[in-house]
Amino acid sequence: MKPRTQNSIVRFGLLAAAGVILAGCPALDRLSSVGETPQMTKVDNPTRRPSYRPVSMPMPAPVTARRQANSLWRAGSRAFFKDLRASQVGDIVSVTVSINDAADISNSSTRTRTNSEDAGLDAFLGYETALNAILPESVQPGTLLDLDSVSSSVGTGVIDRDEVVTVKIAAVVTQVLPNGNLVIHGRQETRVNFEVREIQIAGVIRPQDIDSTNTITYEKIAEARLAYGGRGHITDMQQPRYGQQIVDILFPF
Repeated sequence: MKPRTQNSIVRFGLLAAAGVILAGCPALDRLSSVGETPQMTKVDNPTRRPSYRPVSMPMPAPVTARRQANSLWRAGSRAFFKDLRASQVGDIVSVTVSINDAADISNSSTRTRTNSEDAGLDAFLGYETALNAILPESVQPGTLLDLDSVSSSVGTGVIDRDEVVTVKIAAVVTQVLPNGNLVIHGRQETRVNFEVREIQIAGVIRPQDIDSTNTITYEKIAEARLAYGGRGHITDMQQPRYGQQIVDILFPF
């Protein structure tokens, strides 16, 4: 066996072993939970997760608040009594998500070009017959040059997207920024039989955008991150196998 062939076999073996190692850990976890319902995530403090990172955004210059003596009205308050809207770390605010996006884009382009060139030398002072001395004998002086070219290009692109998401979820204030804006994070899980549906929401909101019912709509969340998915038997059946995913990543054609 040639050294080059041996090296190819070794490389293929290493790639296959790497694929097995990458797919092994999730496969072991799935095998250990065969016949059991999917485990739901424990409720914990999102700021204590290893992936948590405090939000840092551009802040305006600080402004000193001016208080008026003997005033019954407080800035930002909707009533004379205590404002019950979320304003501090740990407070809860309701988020209403109502997304109904639709996009229909169609592009079409067509390009066609036809060229034709003819040239001949029927008579040139009687010397046209002398062309056989420098050109093949089968050349005809009347059809020395005959060129035809045709170019055609057709392109079509169509985008048809329709997304509808309607849900209401409670989020927790995890951080108060220097300008008073609130960083929120919410997570909701629902298990039906052997399938867990998971919703996550995160972003930055303004306290003044929270209405009197302590609710804010999705379009008023800056840097909004909405994740809606699931895990369980149905999701497993819809996902390609690990080997197929590895082949799709590594296969160049």
